[in-house]
Amino acid sequence: MEDRLRRIEHDRAIRDLKMRYLRSADAKDPDAMRDCFAPDAHIAFQGFPDFEDRDSFIDIYRELGCAPGIFDIHQGGTGIIEFYGATYATGWWPLYFHNINLAERTLTQLGVEYDDRYELREGRWWIVESRSRQKSCLIHSIDEDGISKAIAIGEAPGMFGATDKPSD
Repeated sequence: MEDRLRRIEHDRAIRDLKMRYLRSADAKDPDAMRDCFAPDAHIAFQGFPDFEDRDSFIDIYRELGCAPGIFDIHQGGTGIIEFYGATYATGWWPLYFHNINLAERTLTQLGVEYDDRYELREGRWWIVESRSRQKSCLIHSIDEDGISKAIAIGEAPGMFGATDKPSD
C-alpha cells in the first residue's frame, strides 16, 4: 500500500511539473521555466537546434518567447507517465499550441507531441530530457485590414514561428 501511494504521489508531482512548465511559457516566466529542467537537461524541440543544458534553452526562450507582441497558449492534454524504478520515469503529452505574433502579423496553431524523461533528484522530479514534434500546423497571415489568409497548412515551414510565405 505504501508503494502504491508513493507511486501516485510521484505521478502527481510529474504531472504538476509538466503543467508548471507549460504555464510558465504562457506567463513569460523564464525563471519558473528554468526551475522545471535539470541543469544538464537535453531539449530537442522540432524547429530549434538541440540544447544540451537548460540555460542555453532559457536564453533562446527569453529572446523569442518573451518578445513584446508574442501571445501564447500551451494547452497540454492528459499525459501518460511510465515509471522505471524509483527515480526514473517517462511521459508522453499531447499539446495544442496557439500563438499570436503582432510583429509578424501571424496566427499559428500547432498540434505537438512531447516525449519527456524525468529523474527524481534530491527529493524532487526534474525534466532531464524533452523532445517535441509537430503533428499539425496552421499558420495565418493577417493583413492591414484584418483579413486572414492561410499561408501554411500541414507541416510547419522552417524554424518554429517562421513563415516562408509563398510567392505570389
